[in-house]
Amino acid sequence: MVVDPLLFKAGVLIGAMGLLLVALTMASFLARWGIRFRLVGVSSFTVLLALAFMAFALSYEERQTIPGAVNVPIVFDNGRGLIVAAPETPLPVAAIAPTLQQLALNQAQRPQSAANGHIMVRLRQVEPTDEAGVSRPRPLGEARLPLGGQREDIRLLIPDTTERHVYGGL
Repeated sequence: MVVDPLLFKAGVLIGAMGLLLVALTMASFLARWGIRFRLVGVSSFTVLLALAFMAFALSYEERQTIPGAVNVPIVFDNGRGLIVAAPETPLPVAAIAPTLQQLALNQAQRPQSAANGHIMVRLRQVEPTDEAGVSRPRPLGEARLPLGGQREDIRLLIPDTTERHVYGGL
């Protein structure tokens, strides 16, 4: 678990301000100031904000990068271990394997359940057909990674890219 130092420091500072506001709120109740009920809201919000900063600082994990990988958008995620990504522009053949590895590693960090204990990442390219306005997905590859696995646990399945594939469920 990596702690982001900037967020952690901000959480500590906002927490200190929240404690000062709590002390001021208590003093306002003892002195019967007219602003005392507003101070309750301000101090409780500040304390909650500090807790949120601290929680985010503890849970934040940077995305892993692999040399040669291209950032591609995820177009489907069923939340149970199947992720489909589709690049907007054609990928070079040399970038397919590192891109699949990077996607699998970054998705394995997220807490999710998988039916078979593996995360499956599919990479597809959408290409036009001869019919106007119709396109079809062309599988570029697939990566499987056990939940909580490392880079060396990734299994890649990359079809032969020299011939055109008919969509077959890869």
